[in-house]
Amino acid sequence: MMDELRVFSGTAHPALAGSVCEYLNIPLGKAEVFEFSNENIFVRILENVRERDVFVVQPVCSPVNKSLVELLIMLDAFRRASAGRITAVLPYYGYGRTDKKDQPRVPITARLIADLITTAGANRVLTMDLHVPQIQGFFTIPVDELSARPILAEYVKNKALDNLVVVATDIGISKTARDMAAKLNAPLAIIEKRRLGNDDAAETLNVIGEVEGMRALTIDDEIDTAGSLVSVVDTLLKHGVSEVYACCTHPVFSGPAVQRIAASPVKEVVVADTIPVAEHKRLDKITVLSVASLIGEAIRRIHTGSSVGAMFQ
Repeated sequence: MMDELRVFSGTAHPALAGSVCEYLNIPLGKAEVFEFSNENIFVRILENVRERDVFVVQPVCSPVNKSLVELLIMLDAFRRASAGRITAVLPYYGYGRTDKKDQPRVPITARLIADLITTAGANRVLTMDLHVPQIQGFFTIPVDELSARPILAEYVKNKALDNLVVVATDIGISKTARDMAAKLNAPLAIIEKRRLGNDDAAETLNVIGEVEGMRALTIDDEIDTAGSLVSVVDTLLKHGVSEVYACCTHPVFSGPAVQRIAASPVKEVVVADTIPVAEHKRLDKITVLSVASLIGEAIRRIHTGSSVGAMFQ
């Protein structure tokens, strides 16, 4: 049955796609994907995919717009090559933070991306830790959302940190943080903050919960410029926390993020490899955990018609 399965990769994260194929014990699908000198993207599928079950692994990460257009062109290529079913595998859903109309005359880009992926030819989507779960509702095709948080929680659990408190970096992620706290048998605290404008500056206001004298583990869905993380770490230390660990699923690490993490007193930042972390960004205090087996198992279950949700029960 697995001989009908094909996994392909764009140029965004071929290492992850390769690891997924290792888990599935199948070769990575052959495709030519490159950019002409005029920045137009060219895709050619180099093997027969007629009536095959095709999965395209492509996080919408830096360079974001190139990664997105490349994904769309690949989906179109598979549709025109008569693939039986096409699943867009987006370990990271770029533009996910633009999920609502929270100011006058702004777009809902996360919805637009969903429309583009569907129009390009995807029959279903496999993604991981969306910025908000409502993004699933932007699609008219089936969406399976995986989570890297059990992998992050298991890593932290094995560190056997005593006197631990889990800290939600804002009220919006408090439910996720509560689930993490339950997995680690730890209490929960929440950072109350107010974001200032459209730049990445945020004003940290208050800590809700008891943290004094404890070790803190912050949780977020992504770390972008690390401005919020550094602010949260400083606030927790001012409130008497002995040391701070941080975890998130998506290591966006844009702009000054790595320099900020290096200069921050945060002890360790634990992330998943949904986005490639370049060698020059791999500080000693940044730990990258693989989600290849998680994605690989989900692909196997989708292909064989088994339950994906059962993986998290």
